[in-house]
Amino acid sequence: MRAVTIAEPGGPEVLRLREVADPQPAAGEVLIRVAAAGLNGADLSQRRGFYPPPAGAPEWPGLEVSGTVVRVGGGVERWGVGDRVCALLPGGGYAEQVAVDAGLVLPVPDGIDLVEAAGLPEAVATVWSNVFRIARLADGETLLVHGGSSGVGSTAIQLGRAFGARVIATAGSDVKTAFCRDLGAEAAVDYRSQDFVEAVLAVTDGRGADVVLDIVGGSYIARDLDALATGGRIMSIATRESAPASLDMGLLMRKRALVHGTTLRARPLAERREIVADVERRVWPLLTDGRLRPVIDSVFPLADASQAHRRMESSAHLGKILLRAG
Repeated sequence: MRAVTIAEPGGPEVLRLREVADPQPAAGEVLIRVAAAGLNGADLSQRRGFYPPPAGAPEWPGLEVSGTVVRVGGGVERWGVGDRVCALLPGGGYAEQVAVDAGLVLPVPDGIDLVEAAGLPEAVATVWSNVFRIARLADGETLLVHGGSSGVGSTAIQLGRAFGARVIATAGSDVKTAFCRDLGAEAAVDYRSQDFVEAVLAVTDGRGADVVLDIVGGSYIARDLDALATGGRIMSIATRESAPASLDMGLLMRKRALVHGTTLRARPLAERREIVADVERRVWPLLTDGRLRPVIDSVFPLADASQAHRRMESSAHLGKILLRAG
């Protein structure tokens, strides 16, 4: 089969489409013929040499795919050949086929395009596991989403609204803030021209946000704390600023606040299975009734993975970028 490999750490030009060995499903796994793979910030970090795949995962990037089951390993009962599925992966999605643990596979709901479904597993699992399972965002609370026009951000806005929260989003242009409002954000802040702390406090009458979903890190963490309500929770899931975060510990204690850092693919397999099962039970019905939808910016052929990475690095995208394998 063909897969997009990384010739050496570097820019988008190091991505190479080449022939690799076909994967074989082990016991408890399914083999998926990939329709599309979703791009994520972790893929860019892996390409640059900063985020190596975990042991046992393919060397090429890709944390989520959609496609059709073509083989099942021993002991797999739920899935069968021909099933339309999408899956959360530890890696290896930039390929024509991928073998994945059956517990990380989700059905593609009726009415959802098979290619577009590739933009769901990683973003939904990330938002659900952080905002709802750990931070326990509740009905009536306020969620602050940084990077609201990204794949994770667009998912967080929709899920926050669907579960009864007020949502405030930050983004980097008038076009992007309008995009966030169209998705359901009550307020959207252009961080290039507005102070998001002042905006959050104004929208919440001085109370602050109950949960912050942070994809920036660095200096943003201290400002998140300034924008946080008493008893609030900051979920740090990525770092775009290389500088260390510095916090006023006295303020942290006075606000009785939580700062929690996580990644998804590093979690034990059993925990990732639990997250996927919870997503199917609690979130997947929202796809059926239309309260959640995949938001797709663009779809590139697998051979144009370098171009797809360039688009993601430009930050011009609105929603998910996909690679079509077929």
